Amino acid sequence: MIWEKLKPPEPDDRMCCCECDINQCRCCCDCEDLDEAFSRYEHCDETCPAFGTMMDNMKISMIPALLLLPLLLKAAALHYLLGIIILTALPGLVLSYYYATHRRKRRTLFFLTLALYSLAYMYYLFITEILPRGDVSPLQTFAVTTGMILTIVSLIHTKRGPGFVTASLHEANHQQMDAENELTNSDGCIQSADSEKTRKHPNSTKWTLCPVCKIMRPPRAGHCRTCGLCVQRLDHHCVWINSCVGQANHRSFLQTLCVFVLTAVYGISLVLRSLCPRQYLMTALFYCPGVYSQPSTALCFTCCWYSSIITVGLIYLLVAQVVNISFNVTGREAQLAVRNKKGQSRLWGLVIDTGEYSRGFYQNWVEFLTMTDSFMSFHSSPTDLV
Repeated sequence: MIWEKLKPPEPDDRMCCCECDINQCRCCCDCEDLDEAFSRYEHCDETCPAFGTMMDNMKISMIPALLLLPLLLKAAALHYLLGIIILTALPGLVLSYYYATHRRKRRTLFFLTLALYSLAYMYYLFITEILPRGDVSPLQTFAVTTGMILTIVSLIHTKRGPGFVTASLHEANHQQMDAENELTNSDGCIQSADSEKTRKHPNSTKWTLCPVCKIMRPPRAGHCRTCGLCVQRLDHHCVWINSCVGQANHRSFLQTLCVFVLTAVYGISLVLRSLCPRQYLMTALFYCPGVYSQPSTALCFTCCWYSSIITVGLIYLLVAQVVNISFNVTGREAQLAVRNKKGQSRLWGLVIDTGEYSRGFYQNWVEFLTMTDSFMSFHSSPTDLV
């Protein structure tokens, strides 16, 4: 019973205050009354015009954040101690500003806008400050520019949609299964192979009813609270792209991570070689004599640290994605396995191996790279750039 109170909520379940009392593990309130109170609060803008107008004006609340970012980086470039303080406090400042301005929004462009602006600002400094120093060749500049373009193109492709589940998907699946049954009934060998596959993976064809959307969804699909829809082979909802990562865009999401990480690491190495030509790359980021003698070099060095912090976080995300794919586990499935105390922890807790869909390293990657966007023509939507 204690675990039932401490377990994390399933992505398809509604949050309950009874799961929040960690110390006493007791029900702290009447959930129905709490839901009603929150419902009145969320719809306050319908009865309070002033509050609704204020929240509508929050669309321009990103402007102060975009203006403060370069100012904070310039302030961090004044002294290395000031840089340590500002860069350490910057994540907390970003989250504080987000909760103060965008907390109530289900989907928000806050993190996506901040990421794109940071990327553009780093490239701007590279062109205006590093390129005139003459230490970067045209070929190297072309490589960085190409990496930037490929990152944005991959991001746009990722934003085309994760593969939402609709009612027509279940009907289309029935039609396909009927056609396959007619084919397999005429060939005993194919029917025997299919029965063997079903025996090994009994859950591979099981459709379930979403308790929120009230529609039938295919195996490995999940309901996203943020988007409010079910997604095929749901991995997670990424706030940095303001979209879910699912069957239709998981490969392009991984591609975006790879291209960005390679471009960021290469760009940081070029900047450090230009600022600290006599230092090794591994030591230049920690010790670069004379870099604070000029404001421009100090700013570029500070931005190297800023980019390195972001890159390290994305490298961790990339490694986690690669490991999950190698075990054929999605982020949602790992969360459910932890909740239900199923699966085994692998690689020092980096992945939760459920063993339900894994067919070996090679076959798992073949399945990931060749998985088709099933019945996407029934529910495709135009490019979702926001």
